[in-house]
Amino acid sequence: MWQQTEFTLQERRKGFHLVTSEIINHLPQLPKVGLLHLFIKHTSAALSINENADPDVRTDLESIFNHVIREREPYYQHTLEGDDDMPAHAKCSIIGPSISIPITNGHLNLGTWQGIYLCEFRHYGGARRIVATITGE
Repeated sequence: MWQQTEFTLQERRKGFHLVTSEIINHLPQLPKVGLLHLFIKHTSAALSINENADPDVRTDLESIFNHVIREREPYYQHTLEGDDDMPAHAKCSIIGPSISIPITNGHLNLGTWQGIYLCEFRHYGGARRIVATITGE
């Protein structure tokens, strides 16, 4: 069995945002056993799985990425869409546009301290489109 749905996550400011519940609310009933694949249809935001309890992790990740990939570097050529655009593309390439999560007993089989992150790399990225593909039985 294959299912696919597309939905929009609410707009968020630049940063790392825990969106597990929002994503689950957009999904159809999950199979007993299977796999959920999530793909973000943007090149300046990403999806990741990380710490779901301590919000300091999200703040620290933002600080790390802003330190490693800075805005307004003199060697950037892609600058027409703003100072945050090229860094957003680079950050997206590092984290990636998709994640896969096992489904067990009709639920996402995430670890105790794991949650799904929207990694928003633009100051004003807008609402983000997600494609969810589910396979299972």
